Amino acid sequence: MSPTPDETTRVRAVYIISVAAELAGVHPQTLRIYERKGLLEPARTTGGSRRYSEADIAHLRRIQELTDEGLNLAGVKRVLELEARIADLEAALHRARAEAVSAVDEAHRTHRRDLVPLRQSVAPLDEAARILRRLTES
Repeated sequence: MSPTPDETTRVRAVYIISVAAELAGVHPQTLRIYERKGLLEPARTTGGSRRYSEADIAHLRRIQELTDEGLNLAGVKRVLELEARIADLEAALHRARAEAVSAVDEAHRTHRRDLVPLRQSVAPLDEAARILRRLTES
């Protein structure tokens, strides 16, 4: 599945470090520290320069929110890992639910073909009694 234009724009690494830092409201050196601590992994040009995407900027803003709430960088890293894990699990749960709905729908379609109208499958009570009497008299 190819990304939508919005997704492509969001993941395209176009911002140099100074612009990314300004957009995120931090100093460029802070971005380097975050990278060293494993909190951020910007794209690199063939020459080795860092390039940041809209997703990276959003990630930087989330890091800032967490540090503003008093978390140290190790805590921020753990929270981000847990948030990513939750997102993965929610996506897996969504897929599992969709598969379950599909399987139930398929089972219902299969069962509907096997159903026989009630009038064809059940004899009226008095007729059933006559049939049983004939079988037992024989």
